[in-house]
Amino acid sequence: MSQRSALNAPIVRDTMAYVLAGGRGSRLLELTDARAKPAVYFGGKCRIIDFALSNAVNSGIRRIGVATQYKAHSLIRHLQRGWNFFRPERNEGFDILPASQRVGGDWYAGTADALYQNIDIIEGYDPAYIVILAGDHVYKMDYAGMLVQHVEQNADVTVGCIEVPREQATGFGVMAVDDNDRILEFVEKPADPPGMPDKPDMALASMGIYVFATRFLIDQLHRDAANPNSERDFGRDIIPYLVKNGKAVAHRFANSCIRSGNEKEAYWRDVGTLDAYWEANIDLTAVVPALDLFDREWPIWTYAEITPPAKFVHDEDGRRGEAISSLVSGGCIVSGAFLRQALLFSGVHVHSYARAENAVILPDADIGRGARLRNVIVEKGVRIPAGLVVGEDPDEDARRFRRTETGICLITQTMLDRLED
Repeated sequence: MSQRSALNAPIVRDTMAYVLAGGRGSRLLELTDARAKPAVYFGGKCRIIDFALSNAVNSGIRRIGVATQYKAHSLIRHLQRGWNFFRPERNEGFDILPASQRVGGDWYAGTADALYQNIDIIEGYDPAYIVILAGDHVYKMDYAGMLVQHVEQNADVTVGCIEVPREQATGFGVMAVDDNDRILEFVEKPADPPGMPDKPDMALASMGIYVFATRFLIDQLHRDAANPNSERDFGRDIIPYLVKNGKAVAHRFANSCIRSGNEKEAYWRDVGTLDAYWEANIDLTAVVPALDLFDREWPIWTYAEITPPAKFVHDEDGRRGEAISSLVSGGCIVSGAFLRQALLFSGVHVHSYARAENAVILPDADIGRGARLRNVIVEKGVRIPAGLVVGEDPDEDARRFRRTETGICLITQTMLDRLED
């Protein structure tokens, strides 16, 4: 627990974290064909959802619910394997919450409905406060500071926010605030985002993090459920209503982000596109990455798969197991191959004379002999045939694989199988 969390332990001990993890993340295209966005692999060992969950645990919150929906099997399996250490006899708990269908028999209609359908479970824990989290962002944050602000300012809702350039804010919920950070307006994905009072070229964008007193939230969920015109969504319904009819306050991420000695900026990423996902993973290979996964004071917890050490073999000219500015996970074998700025997840095998540069290679992929891969994302379990070249001919890449405008190629087994037909 961080020093700030330890000082505010009574608040976090009486708080529940509720993680919204049901979204597909359609902009990740084939990466989410078989898994929800929060279950997408990240950083060599983790899934994206591990960041929100680790933040909660490191902040001292020990009662957590995770609402799932879209293609949830791999996510649920990961949560069962990696997050099963809570002790109910200590008033801790970890619940995986598919749509209960206790209210009307429907799937979750929106983010607010994902809580409304589980009010009985929330009440069973009887927390004084609840922190609602998006399960699909990469960042490190101490939620205790946000909870303290919520209580001290007697807010109805406190909204976590991050500063982004106005032109990049059109995909977020954006808020206009006064000099005391009280929210005056909240607009979901505006065409012309409002600027900040002190920085007109910047906008305050919602991080999808909300703090409520639990009893007040439950009252708002019942009110919203009775409104036939509601979309059952926090960003579109609950928050705008409270901005107009209550006290909504912004909490700036910079005030409670966790930075190790190596991190120079407040790091938060929505890795919701192939380009953003590739870039955030490749950034980790830098000498001093913007996100420090080696920070022992704020660890990112995950399922600790048992693997043998990574192995580099062969030492002859042209056939040397070698990696430069790369991260290589357990169970990998680099057999007479060359890696530069590559991130290999567990169990990857790169065969002799192959090269992988600026490459994100997901678990258990097999890179064939003599293959050359550059600026790629290789899906889990893919078998790259010997001699395949990707990243050197844009037209050929676009014909065979999913290629972004910046030149990043996603390679899946289905795409490779089509080449053989």
